[in-house]
Amino acid sequence: MFRFSIEGEEWILRFSPQVFIEKEEKQAVLMSLLQIGDDLTNFSHGNSFIMFAKKIGAIVFDVERIPSLILTVSNIVPKENWYIQESPNKDLK
Repeated sequence: MFRFSIEGEEWILRFSPQVFIEKEEKQAVLMSLLQIGDDLTNFSHGNSFIMFAKKIGAIVFDVERIPSLILTVSNIVPKENWYIQESPNKDLK
């Protein structure tokens, strides 16, 4: 678990028990969050968002605002497990 401050708000970053990553990778996740900065204030309680990190993969965050400001890394999907579906209809974007 990590504590950090962005725009005067004190946040807690925690990792779900099923997420197994090394200490250095956890530190990289925290540093990436610090780059997001003020955008964290846009997320409401119960929202989720994904961050794509080159070295780690797709990181899924769950946002809690009650009783504290908590971000939980609920899953990490390595790039080799990404599947991109191309739209068969060129008009859809």
